[in-house]
Amino acid sequence: MVSGPTVAVFGAYGHTGRFVVTELRARGFVPLLLGRDESKLQTLAASHPGLEYRAASVDDPASLDQALKGAAAVINCAGPFASTAAPVIEAALRTGIPYVDVAAEIEANVDTFAHFTDRARAAGVAVVPAMAFFGGLGDLLVTTAMGDWAAADEAHVAYGLSSWHPTAGTLASGTVSRERRDGQRVRYTGGQLEYYVDERDLPTVEWEFPAPMGARTVLRGFTMADVVTVPSHLSIPEVHTYMTIDAAEDLAAPDAPAPTAVDEGGRSAQTFTVDVIVRSGFTQRRVVASGQDIYAISAPLAVEAVHRILGGQTRTSGVASAGEIFDAPDFLRALSAHISVEPRRESRAAAGWR
Repeated sequence: MVSGPTVAVFGAYGHTGRFVVTELRARGFVPLLLGRDESKLQTLAASHPGLEYRAASVDDPASLDQALKGAAAVINCAGPFASTAAPVIEAALRTGIPYVDVAAEIEANVDTFAHFTDRARAAGVAVVPAMAFFGGLGDLLVTTAMGDWAAADEAHVAYGLSSWHPTAGTLASGTVSRERRDGQRVRYTGGQLEYYVDERDLPTVEWEFPAPMGARTVLRGFTMADVVTVPSHLSIPEVHTYMTIDAAEDLAAPDAPAPTAVDEGGRSAQTFTVDVIVRSGFTQRRVVASGQDIYAISAPLAVEAVHRILGGQTRTSGVASAGEIFDAPDFLRALSAHISVEPRRESRAAAGWR
């Protein structure tokens, strides 16, 4: 049996990492299981006979270098990414292999662009942060909605989640982000990322999602990684993200349960709709995507990214978001088995509609 390229998965035994390992195998790659906890790696390897595992720590560069030997690329699934992204990127650059991660942490993604753009470009190595549901999918949808526009006035990304049962990794990453912000909120306005203090609750608005979701109350200012990925390559001075209030309350609950598998693939029953609108003057363009399980969907997003990078289907090198480095509409078409995307629609926007 002919095997495909070996792709290292750091944090392979985590919730999203397991989905990534399974997706890699389904796509013909050979996953190399990496992580700090050797016992967890052994347990995971037992469920995937024939796969190699290697223990490595972000605090030990030599162990990372050794772990990446023989890999064609690495996917980092280990949060908090404030701690793991930079060390694994450094190891990828030393090894000369592409790096992809599934980071939803705003600050971690800002750090990746700020610290590695020049070095990765000089090395000719692709580094794609936030190649996941938050940050990656939104960026692909906004880029697709833009089409032939060189610039737009606003981009709005509304997340319609039926529920949000967070993983331990999500909760840990959220704690790190809040600590880094020191109680501040973050938004992208006036062409820049802005940190601000506001003791009031986030405002709510009614968002008309397409059927079957329909009208839902969403939190405006529930800021996600799209405020980093979208402006990194698109001329849009206002990027706003929204979250259904029910999902936000699930996430904030002190006893929030972890996702529960309901099918053979390990997916939860959670469904999602991502509604993207970009406006230029009085014209707006809209693209909508829907699917099941925000953690599971990150796997085909990350693996398709690796597939395209290794196959030379990229538009640039260095640090780049999904919408910049890939052909966004074609990328979304390639995920049709996992994500349903409605064709782009164009209409007239009312003044002050948001």
